[in-house]
This record gives sequence, structure tokens and C-alpha cells, in this order.
Amino acid sequence: MTRTLSALLAPSSLALVGASDDASRIGGRPLRYLREAGFAGRIYPVNPKRDSVQGLPAFADIAALPEVPDTAILALPASATLAAVQACADRGVPTATIFSAGFAEMGDEGRALQSRILASAREAGLRLLGPNCLGVFNPAAQYYGTFSVILDGQLMQPGPVGVVSQSGAYGSHLAHLARKRGLGISKWVTTGNEADIDLSEALSWLVEDPQTRVIMAYAEGVQDRDRFIAALEGARQAGKPVVFMKTGRSTVGAEAAASHTAALAGSDAVFDAVLRQFGAYRAATTAEQIDVAYACARSIDSAGGLPSGNRIGIFTMSGGFGIQLADDSEAAGLDVSPMPEPAQAELLKALPFAAPRNPVDATAQAVTDMGLLTQSVRAMLEQGGYDIFTAILGTGPGSPTFSAKLRAALQAAQPEQGSKILRALTMSAPDDAVRAYEDDGFLVYEDGSALANALGALVQFSAAFARPATDPAALSMDQQDLPDGPVSEAGAKRLLARAGIPFPPEHLVTDAAGAAQAARDLGGPVVIKIASPDIAHKTEVGGVAVNIPADQAEARAARMLADIAQAAPKARIEGLLVAPMAPEGVETIIGVSRDPVLGPVVMFGLGGVFVEVLRDVTFRAAPFDRAEAQRMIRDIRGYPMLEGVRGAGRADIEALAQLLSDLSRFAFAHRDQVAGIDLNPVRVLPEGRGVLALDALIDFGKDPA
Repeated sequence: MTRTLSALLAPSSLALVGASDDASRIGGRPLRYLREAGFAGRIYPVNPKRDSVQGLPAFADIAALPEVPDTAILALPASATLAAVQACADRGVPTATIFSAGFAEMGDEGRALQSRILASAREAGLRLLGPNCLGVFNPAAQYYGTFSVILDGQLMQPGPVGVVSQSGAYGSHLAHLARKRGLGISKWVTTGNEADIDLSEALSWLVEDPQTRVIMAYAEGVQDRDRFIAALEGARQAGKPVVFMKTGRSTVGAEAAASHTAALAGSDAVFDAVLRQFGAYRAATTAEQIDVAYACARSIDSAGGLPSGNRIGIFTMSGGFGIQLADDSEAAGLDVSPMPEPAQAELLKALPFAAPRNPVDATAQAVTDMGLLTQSVRAMLEQGGYDIFTAILGTGPGSPTFSAKLRAALQAAQPEQGSKILRALTMSAPDDAVRAYEDDGFLVYEDGSALANALGALVQFSAAFARPATDPAALSMDQQDLPDGPVSEAGAKRLLARAGIPFPPEHLVTDAAGAAQAARDLGGPVVIKIASPDIAHKTEVGGVAVNIPADQAEARAARMLADIAQAAPKARIEGLLVAPMAPEGVETIIGVSRDPVLGPVVMFGLGGVFVEVLRDVTFRAAPFDRAEAQRMIRDIRGYPMLEGVRGAGRADIEALAQLLSDLSRFAFAHRDQVAGIDLNPVRVLPEGRGVLALDALIDFGKDPA
């Protein structure tokens, strides 16, 4: 562990500044929890008004402590925090946690106070967690540096799940729900206003922590884009699922996030795509976040681990429930493949009115003949070829007269040790019955839809973890010397062509006669466009003419120049671009924007109605390689258009992926200069014939004169 992480989460000594003798107060709860947990380190309550606090000797201030503690917890009003931070800095304390609110989230005055506190800490090398946070805890070290009320009456058990949350209340609720689900916590970190230590750094700690196998995260915004992405990629390479709750989907939510933690929410669609890009799972609800984290923790700690594929077998004693789970499974991206024919014949021989396909329905007959249940389940596990097995048990496991027989029959059906099939159940039963089935190696859910969704998430994690790390050479690109001001379409194409973006052969001419000659050279018909750094939207001023025969090019070009002179008299005119009409293909739109949180991102979608009405687009953080570009292309709902529909051939998806990757590398290499790029349209030609960007616009962040 890093020095900062060790000091904050596994200190050998700590000072509690503002310690209270009242164990129910913010300054009293951490001391109470530490004593109840049996924390073995040295605790120094700091309270100038008392000689002792909760039975421990108290000290007047940090300077009076007999040693420099590893960490300090500041349970003080905002007005007293600056002096306390300075005292810690003067004494050489390496880390401190600030509980108090009343800083950047409150406006300019609070922001100024927070900045002064941070400056004081940084000058001394003091790392700060908070302010406006609930602190940290580490059950394995019996360390509870928090005032969260979820620890009233019951402390946390150690386990594989780490929690990092900008919101202390939300992080507390996650830990509480995890405990109810039987999950232990490895480390728990709340970051609050993130004056210093932010969510990205804390997430990196959990990725590197060997006790943490699964991470639940909550964020309203991200401060350090590069560290955040590096943490997500580190988790993917380490095979650690990150189950993320990101708020700020709506305009109202984004505004609330800014006021709550002084964080900039950024584009929700971009954030969603970036999580997917780096193998994290975004939960839509808190219940889903717990459901998925539970599945990850239980499956990773089992002998089988994450499923290697998405084939699911469903056993039921009720056709209706089986069909419902099959529907939910397909919606979650799982393959409800039928049982092999010989296995179906075997089951029909035992029970002629069974439904042996998949779901395998042994009917209510299995309630009275447990041998049928055992036979059916064993056939599915041994002959089905499934990666995942599920059984719908209903209320049976809670029945006093039925539960023991049911569990025994299910146990008898299990294969020998070493099976890689992930096993799960839906059932409603008391906690002790649920824990018993979990001990047998099953994931247990009460709701079938939640189970199917969680299993789909496991398959997504498995696929993400199987992807190799990207070669850094595939992401780099040398910087070009870019102009300071706007460029015309011709200028944008020259810059992007050097980055590998393909364009049609074009001629830049200065007058109508030149346009006529270019049209004859190209063989017509042609496209004629005005070339001006001051005209970004050419169609609005009559600056585009399409399908012009060569013998009409001169007249059309002359009229265009005259129209532009009237419509935009102050525009600088470089000339006219003359290009051949592009061959037929699938029209797409590709662009780059600079997200305020996640930096340069590439957008991709099909053109026309797909983008204008359906908004069928996806995003990726730049840079990315061709393999990621392929996944990006498959993200959109209109992807089948590229594969070919109604007799059309397959488009050149490989060339499209190369263009997307090259554009992402250019955008990242010039991220400080380029605010946006539009390639619209990009024509994807039939397979093997490449792609052509028909128009290009580069925004350097300055409005044209």
C-alpha cells in the first residue's frame, strides 16, 4: 500500500481532534467504534476542555501529543478547521480527514476557505480526505475513522468488496445493504468535496489493494480524467469488477451534483460510454448495484469464477416462471440454448409430460418425486453445455416440510469438484436458508429479473477482462503544428489527412474557370463547395452544389462565388473545392468533442434519421485502438445496416474502425488545441473498398470572425 493509503486506512496511531465524551456526537462516534472494534493502535483524543474522553486521556492540542500520529480525524466546525489543519501540518502529520461541511459546496466564501486549507496542507505535504465526508473504515484492521450511524449496534465484517463514494450517505447505505446481503467490506472510503484526495485516487487504491476483489463506486463527477481512466483500466486488467453508480443523468441531477460536491457532472452519455469502454458496469439503481456486486463477489470467490460464456440453462417446476426468466435472460444478453436432443429424450423417458428443452420444466411432479429434480438438474449440468445454471425454487427452501428434501435433491445433482458452471437460484426463504444455499455454492436471488440482469453483468465483466491490454504504440501519434485560428474545409482536410483520415481526391481552385477544368479532370459530375475559414456551415449561404456535370461547372461555380460575396461579404475566400461525387455506401457521422470532465471523446453513429431522430450514437474516450473502435461500431442500434440488410453487402467495417482509431489518436495528441471535429458525412463503402470522409470541420475553440 502507498504511504497515504496505509496512514488513512491502516494507521498505527491517530488523533481525534474535537473528540467528544458523548458517543452519539460526530466527535464521539469514531472513538466509540474504534473501542468496540478492539482497534490495537494508539488513540489520542484532542479536546482542550477535558482531561479524558470516553475513558482515554485527552490532549489540549496536536502539539501536545506524545508522538506524530499516522492520521488525524478533524471533527470540528468549518470555522475551526483551518487552524487544525495548520497544526497538523506544523507537527508533520501525514494524513487527515475533515468531517465538516461548509466549504466549496456552499459557494465562493466556502470555496475560498477550502482553498486556504488545501494550500496550507500541500505546503507541508499533508494529504487531506474531504472536507464534507464521512471518513473511512477498514474492518480487517478494526479501524473505523467515521461517524456513520450504520455502525450503531453492528460493525462490519471483513470481505472482498471495496466501496469508494463521493457521497458519505450513499456510501454508508451501500455498506449497509452489502452487510444485509452477507457481503464483507475490505475498505470503505468517502471523498466528499475532494479538496485533495479524489475519487479517482481512492479508486486506484482499491484496485491495487489485494484484499479488494470487487469495487462499488459512487460519483457525481470526476476531477482527474487521466487517473480515473487509468484506475478503470487497471481494474479491468486486474480482473476486478467495478460496479458504478453515476448520478447527474438529468439536467436537474447535474445541477444538484454541482451544488453537493462542487463537481462538474459532464455529459452523462459520454460517462456511460467510457465506463463501458473500460469494462466497468453502470448500475441504474442502488438495488442493481448491490445485486451485481453480490454476484461478482460470490462468483469470483467460488471455484468456477466468472462465467466463460453466456449460455444459460433454466430449471423450473412452473412453466410460467421459467418463461419469465427465459425472457429476462435474453434481455440481459444471455443465450437460452436448448438442451441437446439426447438429453431431452432421456428426460422425456423419465417424465413424458415434462418440457425438456430449456427452460427444463419438470412440472409439479418433481415436488413429490425428488429423483426427477435430481435427474433433470444433473442432465443440465453434465450434458447441457451451459456456462450458467439457474433453478427456480420459489418458496420451497422456506417450507418446514419440504426444504430439507429439496436441498438434498439439489445437492445430489451437483457435479464433482472443479465444475466451471456458475450456479444460481431464485427463491424466497429466511436468511439462514439463503446462507445455506450460498454455502452450497449458489448465487441466491428473490427476483428472477434481478438475477438475469446480474448474470448478464457477469458475462460482460468476463468478456471485458478477457480483452488484452492495448499496446501504447497503437494509441500514440506525433503532434502536428496546428494554426491558432479557424481553417477552411480544405485546411481541415489537409491536417486530418496527415493523421490517416481518407478523403476523396479534390482540387482547390481559385475561380470558376479552374472549377471547370477540375471537373473535366475528374470526369464529372462533381461537388463544388466554397473554401473559407470564416464559413463553417456552407449550406446556409449557398456554398455547396452537388451532382454538377462538367459542362455546367463553370457557370455554377461563378454563381456560387457571386452568392457568397453577397451572403458573407467579409468572409475570407480561399477558393472552391471540387470533388467527384462519392460512390454509394452507408452514411455515418463521426465527430470529436471536448467533454468538460472526460476530455476528448469521439462520437459515432449512422447518418440521416438515425442521428437526427433516433439519436443512435455512441462515444469513446480518446485515444483508443482499432479493436475498441470495432466494439464502438457494434454499440449502435443501427449496426446491422453496416453488416448488410435486404440483400446489401457488408460495409467496410474494418476501414471504418481504422478511421475512428486514427481520429481518436489525433484528437488526444492535440487535446489542448482542438475543441471539436466534425466529419459529416463519412461514407462507408462496400467491404474492401474503404471509407471516405466527405466533409471536415475543425474547431479550435474560437469563433470565426
